[in-house]
Amino acid sequence: MPRRIEPGPAIVRRLAAVALSLPEAYEEDAWTGVRWRVRTRTFAHVMVGQEGYESSFRDLTGITEPTTVLTFHSCGDELLALTNAPLPFYKPPWSGTIVGLVLDPDTDWAEVAELVTESYRCCAPQKLVRALDQR
Repeated sequence: MPRRIEPGPAIVRRLAAVALSLPEAYEEDAWTGVRWRVRTRTFAHVMVGQEGYESSFRDLTGITEPTTVLTFHSCGDELLALTNAPLPFYKPPWSGTIVGLVLDPDTDWAEVAELVTESYRCCAPQKLVRALDQR
């Protein structure tokens, strides 16, 4: 089995800057990659899809080269729009509210910040969402 490829530190730092600015959010290593959580719920997870390891991204797209992806929660109209959007978005089959996004040189980081913040809103207790709204 090939060695597991982890997401680049610059990408992790960029995501952490957004995620850790949210009330009670924290970062931890995941089974692969890094995830950000609020209480016990993961609201963002960055990893590398690669051959030799299970990957819904690879299964859905057929792309075999190592690809950095972010998964996050979405809800409402945004969920509907994102699940029907083409790459760089994709819809993993293992959750009704999870969406994936390929992170590459063309990534719109302002959009990523909005998506991570909205994912937090989908996962956080209402008390913390209200605290975020009062900032």
